Amino acid sequence: MFNHFKADGSRYPDLSAEHIAERCELSLQRMGIETIDLYFLHLFDPLTPFAEIAGALEKLKEQGKIKAFGLSNHSVEQCRSQRRFASYTVVQPPYSLIDPDGEADMLPYCQSENIGVMIYSPMHKGLLTGKYTGEETLTDFRSNHPDFQGERFQELCAKVQSLRPLADKYDLTIYQLVLATTLMHPAIQVAICGIKTPKQIEEAVGAVGKVLTREDYFAVRNTVGPGSPKPKDASGTRK
Repeated sequence: MFNHFKADGSRYPDLSAEHIAERCELSLQRMGIETIDLYFLHLFDPLTPFAEIAGALEKLKEQGKIKAFGLSNHSVEQCRSQRRFASYTVVQPPYSLIDPDGEADMLPYCQSENIGVMIYSPMHKGLLTGKYTGEETLTDFRSNHPDFQGERFQELCAKVQSLRPLADKYDLTIYQLVLATTLMHPAIQVAICGIKTPKQIEEAVGAVGKVLTREDYFAVRNTVGPGSPKPKDASGTRK
């Protein structure tokens, strides 16, 4: 949860204790359940004190309305600051082999602090599934994304398609090869994939437990992405 929605459809950030409690109750009512397994704060609220946010979440946990809570779309420093006040046990950052930026800071931080990681967009908005050739024209939210335009789109699609022989080696689809490679990172426990059909569920499940050799793992990474990102300096700039 994050936004406070008004009757006219407008919204604004609100992680106040009152709003957290209200939104949790509404979620429980909509789903018809008594307890939410994992409750996420989806963005950083610069206005509400960390202690107030933490207190609201701990109260929900004590009441049995949530079992655990985590942070989504927070920087490492924001996570570190929030965790001084409460037991946030999971983070949900974006991550894909095309853009593994979190490996420079977020994933090492989570490994060192024993924090669970549930990444989203592991297939890079569908680009890593192997279903595109680079000739397609997209009209949805990806139409303005630079990775889905012109030569960049064509280049990335060609790289993804070049993974087919390696996928065949493991008797996997390109989608499964990429997902298996992604899940091999020791910091990552869960990958949230966009699923629209039962067939896509079956394909995703087919990647679970698959392990590549070290050589093939890095071959996949080096083919579609930058490999391991360089560390940032004190200003946040890549060295």
